[in-house]
Amino acid sequence: MKAVVCQNTVLSVVDLPEPTPGPGQVLVSVERCGICGSDLHIRHHCDPMKALLDKVGFGRMMPASTDPLVFGHELCCEVLDFGPGCDRKIPKGTRVVGQPVLRVGGDIHLSGLSPIATGGYAERMLMQESALVPVPNGLSPDMAALTEPMAVAWHAVRRSEIARKDVAIVIGCGPVGLAVICLLKAQGVGTVVASDFSQGRRALARRCGADVVINPSEGSPYAPRPGEDFMRDLPALLELSVGTREKLGKLPIPWHVTWRLAEKLGAAAPKRPVIFECVGVPGIVQQIIDGAPLMSRIIVAGVCMQIDRYEPALAIHKEIDLRFVFGHSPLEYRDTLQMIAEGKVSCAPMITGVVGLGGVSGAFEALKDPETHAKILIDPRIALNNSAITPAAFGRA
Repeated sequence: MKAVVCQNTVLSVVDLPEPTPGPGQVLVSVERCGICGSDLHIRHHCDPMKALLDKVGFGRMMPASTDPLVFGHELCCEVLDFGPGCDRKIPKGTRVVGQPVLRVGGDIHLSGLSPIATGGYAERMLMQESALVPVPNGLSPDMAALTEPMAVAWHAVRRSEIARKDVAIVIGCGPVGLAVICLLKAQGVGTVVASDFSQGRRALARRCGADVVINPSEGSPYAPRPGEDFMRDLPALLELSVGTREKLGKLPIPWHVTWRLAEKLGAAAPKRPVIFECVGVPGIVQQIIDGAPLMSRIIVAGVCMQIDRYEPALAIHKEIDLRFVFGHSPLEYRDTLQMIAEGKVSCAPMITGVVGLGGVSGAFEALKDPETHAKILIDPRIALNNSAITPAAFGRA
């Protein structure tokens, strides 16, 4: 079968042996596979990633830069055959998606990020039967392939504990930021502010539902807006604290009883925005701490691979809530697919192009330009001699 192999940073279309499903594994034909930002990064930083994941006990299952690696974990496939011990509850020919995991012996590998678990930059691959989810409602393979990146965003939104009345600020409108915007609007968040230097990405953010779009070279995403009442400095917070105590002390019941009741009702805490960091480069977290109102909650979804620095004392005095997020659960993955299939989340604008295996190397280069592309999908059925990136019919015009 044909596949795109990355080895020593070089992307090449090669012939690989046909995969044979083992126990609990399913052979699938790849219909679509998204190019993820992690693929772009690991192409050049495979060895540092391997060393990093070794710190959490996963390094031995990650490839080295010298290993032939087939990327691809944002998948939509068709079931072809089953390995021994499978339940076979999903019929052959069924269109499926699935979390990109593959059990090999006693280890669970990340498909497309493993030296032995081939990913979706190929005509066929192996997937774990227990991870498969049938695609409902006749959903197209293009939209179904967005399940994985949208599930990452859904996990971030859930971890943020954002309420509809809260203000969300999304820093960075690449694929992760755009997916977060889509999910925030699907959850009914009333005000979503999006910030990006790229005019093209800002336009996509609007199409994904952002209510306010900011060019950070011209204005701050944290600037006061009508109707917002965030704490901007420590004197204001002290005034709220002491002033509230003084006002409650004039009531006929003990002040601490009223205060405790207000806390139970969620009415005691100052208003604060929920900020999603979706860039992943050194210095961004510190920039957010510098500009964010007091009590802000920061959700770090951008993956920064370099050692970074920030000022803890400033975050402490502003009482910043800092949360890091990664991946998704099987339930979040399943629920994300249902939201897409039922039209509860609109993520079509994220797709800006489709390419065959022969055009993957060019697509990697094209994705360096934020004005042109956000999410490019691979269709392995496109002829190898066709390296053109076809504009998505429902993406950018």
